[in-house]
Amino acid sequence: MSSRDLQFHIEGMDCSEEISILRRELTPLVGPGEDRLGFDLLGRRLTVRLPEGSPASAATVVAAIAATGMKATPVGDVSTVPDPGTWWSRHGRAATTAGSGVAAALGLTVHALLAGDFFAALGSEGMGVADAVPLPARAAYLVSVILGAWPFLPKAWLAARRLSPDMNLLMTVAVAGALAIGEWFEGAVVAFLFSLSLLLESWSVDRARRAVRALMALAPPTVHLLKDGTEAEVAAEGVPVGARFVVKPGERVALDGTVVRGSSTLDQSPITGESMPVSKAPGETVFAGTINGDGALEVESTKLAGDTTLAHIIKMVGEAQAGRAPSERWVETFARYYTPAILALALGLLLVPPLAFGLPWSDWIYRSLVLLVIGCPCALVISTPVSVVASIAAAARNGVLVKGGAHVETPATLVALALDKTGTITEGKPRVTEVTPMNGHTERELLELAGAIEARSEHPLARAIVKHVQERGVTVRPADDVQTVQGKGVTARIDGRVFWLGSHRYLQERGQETADVQALLAARSTAGQSVVLVGDEAHVCGVITLADTVRPGVAGTLKALRAAGVKHIAMLTGDNAGTAKAIAAEAGIDEVHAELLPSDKVRVIDALVAKHGRVAMIGDGVNDAPALARASLGIAMGAAGSDAAIETADVALMSDDLGKLPWLVLHSRRTLRVIRQNVFFSLAVKAVFVVLTFAGHASLWAAIGADMGASLLVILNGLRLLGGGTDQESAR
Repeated sequence: MSSRDLQFHIEGMDCSEEISILRRELTPLVGPGEDRLGFDLLGRRLTVRLPEGSPASAATVVAAIAATGMKATPVGDVSTVPDPGTWWSRHGRAATTAGSGVAAALGLTVHALLAGDFFAALGSEGMGVADAVPLPARAAYLVSVILGAWPFLPKAWLAARRLSPDMNLLMTVAVAGALAIGEWFEGAVVAFLFSLSLLLESWSVDRARRAVRALMALAPPTVHLLKDGTEAEVAAEGVPVGARFVVKPGERVALDGTVVRGSSTLDQSPITGESMPVSKAPGETVFAGTINGDGALEVESTKLAGDTTLAHIIKMVGEAQAGRAPSERWVETFARYYTPAILALALGLLLVPPLAFGLPWSDWIYRSLVLLVIGCPCALVISTPVSVVASIAAAARNGVLVKGGAHVETPATLVALALDKTGTITEGKPRVTEVTPMNGHTERELLELAGAIEARSEHPLARAIVKHVQERGVTVRPADDVQTVQGKGVTARIDGRVFWLGSHRYLQERGQETADVQALLAARSTAGQSVVLVGDEAHVCGVITLADTVRPGVAGTLKALRAAGVKHIAMLTGDNAGTAKAIAAEAGIDEVHAELLPSDKVRVIDALVAKHGRVAMIGDGVNDAPALARASLGIAMGAAGSDAAIETADVALMSDDLGKLPWLVLHSRRTLRVIRQNVFFSLAVKAVFVVLTFAGHASLWAAIGADMGASLLVILNGLRLLGGGTDQESAR
């Protein structure tokens, strides 16, 4: 079914609890389904996907969001993270929280000055009944409550109206109850501390939000555009595809493009995570946000400013919360039942002891309010999303783009791994692996002949031979009368003599095959290599062997993956069995599936999933798309050069570096460990205070202090993941 997308900037969406409120409010309007609502917590963006024919509109969505106490503004461009324009938008919550604290302190001071028994009351059973609190102190406490409750009061009203209790409603009831029984000081402290905890959570998300803004700042807003032989500084967003611009030494590249003139080294670490600068020459790709070295480059733009690899990264990191992690969904489901249970327990604590046992109402009203405060699921609810956002941001900084929160935890549970061969395990480009001269010729003579014959050819094998000749520093003699024998080889005249270069089939047609040549070719073909023969009218001058070589470090990477807990590694390829087995033996792969069509790869992935459960598939993100989609986790290679890779896979390795995989597995486990620590700690604190409440040893201000402390600790614990950590640190 087709759909239409609406985008909004949401003022006031600062934590996962607000996302839950919006999801609950908007689901009846847009219909069920995870894909109907996409939340960008870092950018305060909401994407609403309305089914065709839906009566909902931008106006109805804005009205529904306004009912939650948040403000929605329709937007068109979702590639940027806006900075709220007004002072109140930026600092309103901090101002009301600070005002609440000041008013509470003022009330406490006035109360201490006007009430002689103030310190005795504070040390025994609270601040006393309403009659004991002077009117000026009560006024200050009331101002503190109003300012402190201002951020969460609209949400509490919405929860009460919807009969869906949440932590905002719990805190509102607790504060109102404290004022009703005359505990003015404690009511003010509860309102202030809860407002402070919400502010701290908002600041934790702002830290990740600032990291995204720092990403945005990587690409300069202007470029040195070349037009009609002159250079002009213009806005990057207005530069069309195909335009040429200059990148001066030390500058950042503003747009993705191809080098057409000049050479330099570029720091690509902001985009690909590569630690060393990369050399760039004409014909090679550069990315927006990378830093030029000491050479000037003339670059031809290949993408618009809003479509660069950097823009894709910013968008993907910002939308990380759209796909919720399993732990996040579990916590949200748990909180949905936990909060009403706390309300019911508090009501029972309020009614049963006075009615059944004749105990004092005031004492048990107070204890029930304490239970409401400590039962607030604030720390529990924020324990997971803060960790998920920090984990995704750290992965992006390390050149690993995780497409959403739903895929953060999966690498930690992988049992098997399937890899495409060409471009994943191998470099995807043929290289000369061996030069074998024959019949009295030297290696240098053989390379001179091959280089001369192939100098103008665009065939991949020809380019590989010419590159090898150049790397060896061999001088190539000019060749005349170069003629192509379609599908078989090439002939040329060098120094007046006719030479040829071609395949085994061409050799057979020429009738020059001997037993020695036949044995050599058989050995090379069995090893999965390609051979090119060079000869003259009389004999074969030699054989040049080429192969798609294994990427450096692949064997070590696969060994590290096994150490990280991946038990089985398979290779999937459309290449012939001989080549596949040779590559697998060199890389240390357990299982080989060769000569596969895309549909065959899906069948193999299904079999691996059935056998091992959790299987990752690594491919180029385009030809392997069906298999990537079928695997438990799809990982794309070379995402820095392929938009399709980012769109297809769950995870993208921005620098073509398989060495990032062990880090990703260990980082995922570290994330899962932090999430579990946060959930356990949050529940443990609440369990302790529930026992203290029943025993009569807990107060309102101590309960909210403990809850705020727990919230702060789980936030700080989650933010530790922003550091990323080394493999060794992640393994601990």
